[in-house]
Amino acid sequence: MTEIHLDPLSPEWDCPLGSKDLEEEECPWGGGSGLPPPGCFPGSWRHDVGLDCKGSPEGAEAQAGTVYYYSLLQSCLQQAGLPETQDRSQVPRTGCPGAEVTLCILGSPSTFLSVLLEGGVQSPGNMLLCLSPAWLTKVPAPGQPGEAALLVSKAVSFHPGGLTFLDDFVPPRRATYFLAGLGLGSCWGREAAELARDLTCPTGASAELARLLEDRLLTRRLLAQQGGVVVPATLAFTYKPPVLLRGGDASQGLRLVELSGKEGQETLVKEEVGAFLLSEALGDALQVAVKLSGWRWRGRQALRLYPRTELGTVVDTVLALLEKLEEEESVLVEAVCPPARLPFPGSPPPGPELAVRICAVVCRTQGDRPLLSKVVCGVGRGDRPLRHQSSLPLTLEVALAQCGLGEAAQVAVVRRRVKAAAEAALAAVLALETGLSAEQRGGRRARTDFLGVDFALTVAGGALTPVALELNGCLCLEACGALEGLWAAPRRGPAAEAAAAAPLVETMLRRSARCLMEGRQLLLIGAGGVSKKFVWEAARDYGLKLHLVESDPNHFASQLVQTFIHFDVTEHRRDEENARLLAELVRARGLQLDGCFSYWDDCLVLTALLCQELGLPCNPPAAMRLAKQKSRTQLHLLRRHGPPWPAPSLHAVPCCPLESEADVERAVRQVPLPGVMKLEFGAGAVGVRLVEDAPQCHEHFSRIARDLQGEADHPGIGLGWGNAMLLMEFVEGTEHDVDLVLFGGRLLAAFVSDNGPTRLPGFTETAACMPTGLAPEQEAQLVQAAFRCCLGCGLLDGVFNVELKLTRAGPRLIEINPRMGGFYLRDWILELYGVDLFLAAAMVACGLRPALPTHPRARGHLVGVMCLVSQHLQALSSTASRETLQGLHDRGLLRFNQLEEALVPGEYEEPYCSVACAGPSPAEARLRLLGLCQGLGIDGPQYPVAHFLSHFK
Repeated sequence: MTEIHLDPLSPEWDCPLGSKDLEEEECPWGGGSGLPPPGCFPGSWRHDVGLDCKGSPEGAEAQAGTVYYYSLLQSCLQQAGLPETQDRSQVPRTGCPGAEVTLCILGSPSTFLSVLLEGGVQSPGNMLLCLSPAWLTKVPAPGQPGEAALLVSKAVSFHPGGLTFLDDFVPPRRATYFLAGLGLGSCWGREAAELARDLTCPTGASAELARLLEDRLLTRRLLAQQGGVVVPATLAFTYKPPVLLRGGDASQGLRLVELSGKEGQETLVKEEVGAFLLSEALGDALQVAVKLSGWRWRGRQALRLYPRTELGTVVDTVLALLEKLEEEESVLVEAVCPPARLPFPGSPPPGPELAVRICAVVCRTQGDRPLLSKVVCGVGRGDRPLRHQSSLPLTLEVALAQCGLGEAAQVAVVRRRVKAAAEAALAAVLALETGLSAEQRGGRRARTDFLGVDFALTVAGGALTPVALELNGCLCLEACGALEGLWAAPRRGPAAEAAAAAPLVETMLRRSARCLMEGRQLLLIGAGGVSKKFVWEAARDYGLKLHLVESDPNHFASQLVQTFIHFDVTEHRRDEENARLLAELVRARGLQLDGCFSYWDDCLVLTALLCQELGLPCNPPAAMRLAKQKSRTQLHLLRRHGPPWPAPSLHAVPCCPLESEADVERAVRQVPLPGVMKLEFGAGAVGVRLVEDAPQCHEHFSRIARDLQGEADHPGIGLGWGNAMLLMEFVEGTEHDVDLVLFGGRLLAAFVSDNGPTRLPGFTETAACMPTGLAPEQEAQLVQAAFRCCLGCGLLDGVFNVELKLTRAGPRLIEINPRMGGFYLRDWILELYGVDLFLAAAMVACGLRPALPTHPRARGHLVGVMCLVSQHLQALSSTASRETLQGLHDRGLLRFNQLEEALVPGEYEEPYCSVACAGPSPAEARLRLLGLCQGLGIDGPQYPVAHFLSHFK
């Protein structure tokens, strides 16, 4: 029985070996040279477009390839129901070379269409398709010997809605990410390989890595040994094997026989093949396939299938193929996995048995973690080879149903096994790459960012098992795009399919951001405490050159930066003068800065003033002052009635500033009680209290005036601005954080989290959940409210944290924090969405638009609880000590964010740490966290964790 294991690019599965010239690349229309056949793509689109690239003339054959790929693109767009590409190359586009994201793909439009369309959505105008190597130029990179920058002079740019434009770029755009189609279907294999080698920008593929992945023996051994992935039983005869195949432990079902020569091996081959055909490793397989392994042979050989009983024929074939081996190549004898015999309800259908080929695309995400993005299947006769492009793309559910397996629970089991195997395969490949040198990878920045894994579905050990047949990125990606295309054209389906390329495009953007920011010089105002320790590790990881201004001369971060400037920044009533003095210090030290920013509440206004002095990008100081003073924020927004509508005034809450007892007396007559009293410039909910009547207002005002007079009484909560207070109306509703990224007044990203009920009359945070459990409409209301409030205050550029309550009448503003969200928020957003708010803030500070996906997708759910020294001192000193929590974090059992250094209880306290659990749903994450808190002693009668988590059901 023939299984679905044909080399995918072979045009005829029974063609004789050697019928192709191995020295020539195969062009997509099937010949080594010449023009595509007339009428190859029936359709009505303009052909008088400017495909020539000025300064890079092409020969006739190269021009034919460019015309072919342009026509192929138009045909793909037409079939997807998308408009024809518009030629605007007569008016070159100007940009900001080196300051903008440029995602460049050189390859077949049909292969990469899903990536291109998704890139047009996530980063409009920055996803570029080059239809010819002549549209690209490598230029030596100054200060980086042996490396080159890649410049794009011409490309097709992709935009939302599937709009495409043929553009010229003057000056050329500098690529921040490059992905080349390096398979045999490309006319430009050699040119693409050379363009991708040793670039300064990240690359998602290289010829060197492709050669490794095209070696079936190497990848099977890698998957079996490192990933624990099931592969076909294989006997390999290898001639002078590569270093990566020498030695090592034996793998179950894989036997490698090293040959000293290609001749005189008859006896050895007969013994090994005979033993292999009789071995239990072949299981129920009735046939074996004999083929060559090595990058030279991918897609250029016949598929030879033989009954397992024909020892002599198999031996003869192996011996014949040995003569064609070169060093580091192999002859494989492998089991042909029999199709799984699935139970069909009722009587079995007439006709031949069906086989399923499963194609999985898996992408590298934040932290080098593999993520399965899509599964596509093909179904065909079990007695014939089933290969890419020879069957229609189907979902896993439909494919299994056609073969008789329709029960949802069983389909879910198969999906989980495919997911585990595909992700393990990419993990094994990434582990291999970490041990390779830059030369072996094809460049310092060459990585495998996505992988296609082909599986056969068979039965092993009585269970349905996906068996990994081969790795191929482009064909699996194309298959996923074809499946998505079923829903792309109008009126063909109920909803759009999630894009298989979405995680890949997010990775492209993330790596582009690193490329743009590496080596940037940034001045940081205020180092922060233990909760900001991540900054220094992240800066090193991103290649940022930080210069620090800090009041504490002994701060640990003074040894972690390029330049340390000791300067007292705690007296904020002298910010204007201090900004001028700091500007003089910066100039005196000769610092060539790209940006200046702060994430520390106390230093935000000073930072804006300093940026103004140095001519660096920043929000106006007036806007930062307005957002920093809570009563001014609310009163200013209450006066903003629009247009446009809805106006920010709809979200503001009545309040009164308090500087004296007389102000308190006036405020209780103006603000409805109960109300909330808080410090004007406070942070961390310190001193925030619910007040029911006038006596409580006077009492709390007097207490704060007595206890919190200056910075020394409670460092880091804004007392350097004074201890003025405000009284604001208390609004009922659920509390939420909205973390925004704005650039040029445009909203680039928003992340909404839910907070649990506080321990009234205090407002110290107790618990949180991300992503939000709100309905999409309510989530959108919160995001738009936060966005409008920021714009209303003049905050146009930066990363901002906005606290709101969702009432029955809509969102109401608590306060705007004109900096990156504190506590655990940066860590959680990075973990769930792969977006780093710290890097986004640094990019904005440099005047660069952050490279962010338009619609980030959460990879799960996090539910967390705060620990307070006043409530958890005993547990934090024993069962839930810092060492214990960090150990559980390192084992992946929880997320631990330490927020304070010392276990010192006090009346005005901030949370000591956050402890969170992850899960595929909020309910599962909540249950895990509740059980953990009970075991660690965090839960108790005085601190009922179940109550704090009750909002997250």
